[in-house]
Amino acid sequence: MKRSTRLFAAGLGLAGAAFAMGLASNAQAHGIWFAQRARQIALVFGLGGDDLDMVRRMPRLTSVTAYDADGAPVAAQLVAKGAIPIMDATAPYAIAAATMDYGVWAKRPDGEFEETTKDKVPNAVLGERTFKYAVFLAKPLNKPLALLPGHKVQIVPLAKDIPQKKGQMFAVRVYFDGKPFKGAQILPDFVNDPDMTPIKTDAAGIARFPMRNQGLNVIAATIIEKSSEPVKYDYTEYRASLSFMLPHAAE
Repeated sequence: MKRSTRLFAAGLGLAGAAFAMGLASNAQAHGIWFAQRARQIALVFGLGGDDLDMVRRMPRLTSVTAYDADGAPVAAQLVAKGAIPIMDATAPYAIAAATMDYGVWAKRPDGEFEETTKDKVPNAVLGERTFKYAVFLAKPLNKPLALLPGHKVQIVPLAKDIPQKKGQMFAVRVYFDGKPFKGAQILPDFVNDPDMTPIKTDAAGIARFPMRNQGLNVIAATIIEKSSEPVKYDYTEYRASLSFMLPHAAE
């Protein structure tokens, strides 16, 4: 579980208020997102092109849900199919979602991470607490995407309908604890360009950027919160994804 440079929060206000951000850099960490695999919807764990073992990490999931185009719940679960877990629902769904508690990790001086608190690792470089969230839009919605239960951080399109062409402008709002969040880091193409300089959400929690792919789009948002237990870890990282497919031209 490797990491590169981080973005640390210098201060924390009330829930929903903006953090005073200190050292800024590319916030890189693994995330979870939904993607199509062999015409099925799978939950992926990774960073950029790294597609890691999500089946092994399934016990870390805290929820898997699905909803129809009106936002009504659809019974669903993740089922391991070989190397990937896929969505298995009782009815067609327009939204798939998942949440994950990835625990506490400490970074050793050699750069490797251990799943423990930093006070238990000699000369630990840092410690982190991590949570991950994923939302997938499988079909057009009949109304704007709502805030989903259990998603402390969520990326929500400003408009009900998503632009359907690469290069068209797309606007999203990032919510933290149900309120728009200023300063969230947005990566518009988490899979193909994870090293780009992040876009930050404005005072209304909004970020705008051109649609990146005429196919799978995975947008990531990261928020860093100062630790409530600094002896054990330095910060809590929340990473959310929003993914969907744009249609290609007819064959």
